[in-house]
Amino acid sequence: MKKLSILFLAISLLCVTLIAGRAEGVVRVYNWEDYISPESLELFEKETGIKVDYMRFTTNEDMMVQVRTSPGAFDIVFPSDYCVERLISEGLLEELDYSKIPNAIHTSDWLKDPSYDPKGVHSVPYMWGTVGILYDKTRVNGPIDSWGVLFSDEYAGEVFMLDSIRDTMGLALQYLGYSVNTREPNELMEATKLLIDQKTNRIVKAYQVDETKDKMVAGEAILAVMWSGDAQYSISLNDNLAYSVPKEGSNVWVDCFIIPKSSENKENAYKFIDFMCRPEIAQMNCEYIEYSSPNDAAIELMGDEYINNPTMNPSQEVIDRCEFFHDINDFLPTYNTLWAQVKNAK
Repeated sequence: MKKLSILFLAISLLCVTLIAGRAEGVVRVYNWEDYISPESLELFEKETGIKVDYMRFTTNEDMMVQVRTSPGAFDIVFPSDYCVERLISEGLLEELDYSKIPNAIHTSDWLKDPSYDPKGVHSVPYMWGTVGILYDKTRVNGPIDSWGVLFSDEYAGEVFMLDSIRDTMGLALQYLGYSVNTREPNELMEATKLLIDQKTNRIVKAYQVDETKDKMVAGEAILAVMWSGDAQYSISLNDNLAYSVPKEGSNVWVDCFIIPKSSENKENAYKFIDFMCRPEIAQMNCEYIEYSSPNDAAIELMGDEYINNPTMNPSQEVIDRCEFFHDINDFLPTYNTLWAQVKNAK
């Protein structure tokens, strides 16, 4: 009986050891759909022996619900800047130990102290981009350097707008000389009226998101509000297309690596971030996704074709006239009401 008890204890300890081994051998990653090179994940698994349990989300809002309600489910998450800000305020993010992420040294200087996460205490940039105007060079009349072209009768019925509250309201605000993060009622009402007039004057062809890039390739409109990575995709398929960040300014956004406080595999999470910040891996992901890399060493590896591409690698002057979105969760009902007025306008 004693021998059986000892045997049972030994088997139990072995099971615990195996379970612990499995826990140490996994990293649970929660990322946007189609937002990382599959080859980079395979290389990480091969080099480290750590299995990547890869899960996907389609909106920041869905992601934040899961992070809040599923503690321990994720080790790495890829939120956008304003969501990083919100998750920090809710106390859900780990303060990062940069001694475990030596490759983070390659992060571009202008992203090392972002306003949404001062000093990068909780986040490391993964990809970034701008919002601007994709246009058909063969069908425009004059330079496309202002948001004003989107409100001109000259392009009536030839404008695709983003079906996105912050992006579309933001560009209207900046055209009028205001901040994308304003809470001033008069400024918001002025931007709302501008967008309503644009719609009722039949300038807007449609409010869209993902489908716009293929429709612009097919020549279905002259102008489209678009994220820079989608613009680059379209340009690569149609030489008549070009991209501009208007002179009034725009939104510059960043998607980040973060580690939830509830992560059960923090050491593996650090290894994952450091691996993805390795220059040749950051290059691989940038070339796969076609958004902008925050990794200076990866940019050097990509050479002149990338460095001289203003869509992928805008100048510091362009970046300096752009703003990050900040978290306005407590003010969203106001934005939602105004956006409904725009969308329901006849």
